[in-house]
Amino acid sequence: MSEKFATRVTGGPNRRPQIVLFVEEGSGDWHARQLKTAMETMGAGVVITTLKACAFDTRMACGIDIPGFEGTLPDGAFVRSVSTGSLEQITLRLGVLHALRESGVRVWNDARTIERCVDKSTATFLFQQAGLPVPPTRVGEGLPNAQRFMEEQRYDIVVKPLFGSQGNGVTRVSQAADLPAPETVGNVYYAQRYLRRVDETEFVDWRILVSGGRILAAMSRAGATWVTNIHQGATAAAFDYDEQMGSLALRACAAIGADYAGVDIIRDEAGNLMVLEINSNPAWKGLQSVTDVNIAWTLAEDFLQAVAVAASARNATA
Repeated sequence: MSEKFATRVTGGPNRRPQIVLFVEEGSGDWHARQLKTAMETMGAGVVITTLKACAFDTRMACGIDIPGFEGTLPDGAFVRSVSTGSLEQITLRLGVLHALRESGVRVWNDARTIERCVDKSTATFLFQQAGLPVPPTRVGEGLPNAQRFMEEQRYDIVVKPLFGSQGNGVTRVSQAADLPAPETVGNVYYAQRYLRRVDETEFVDWRILVSGGRILAAMSRAGATWVTNIHQGATAAAFDYDEQMGSLALRACAAIGADYAGVDIIRDEAGNLMVLEINSNPAWKGLQSVTDVNIAWTLAEDFLQAVAVAASARNATA
């Protein structure tokens, strides 16, 4: 980080911005290590911890206890993971992120964005309202919702966990009798029309990584099955996205309000592009293997620049 940039981030040349990096407990997150190294090289102080380890505490002036900050607040928070937990645990962790934002801490991505991305139904709704092409989708409680959707579509459908990721728990259904049992999906059916052509033998879609309102990198994902997540065995390849794909990815992030995100795009059976999903804390190990862009470095730079802008705004109104 140049001296000029360091001054913008910290508000002075002698103070390093203090950053908290929230990760999955015990994950040994490769992504977090990459980000920490980049941020520290740029002059920031970085503490890695989990949202699980944080607490609200009225005995502290700031009201929030974050390990490593001794009753003070960081300048910025980069969220790699909220981690799994009960409804109460997730509510508390998101509450901490909401509180940090309300306290003037620049949070990447903040709780509202994470909530929108994690809940596929909300994300799909926001995409549609923004005029983005999305697959025919119905989300509702109870088995009759999915049965009705199948009858009206007369196509195979895909049932996804509302809060799932990495292709886990995704099911293709050809007849109503094969729909998953209500207890396996929390009695909420996120049902989407199956988009692939019947004669497809190689299945391809695209992941575009966006940060700070611009595209960093893109890859195609090809798999032997219709579930093309890298964690499900798909192969990543470098991909030169076209103007239409790039526009869809940028508009999807804008619709959600994401600082950075991975946007998944697919073609339907007629060749039309569709926005499929968005991930507010995307992995990029596979993408990094097929691009020359230093993803962690660029994300860290964009994040610290956002921290600097927020600090300048606070100083201007102080």
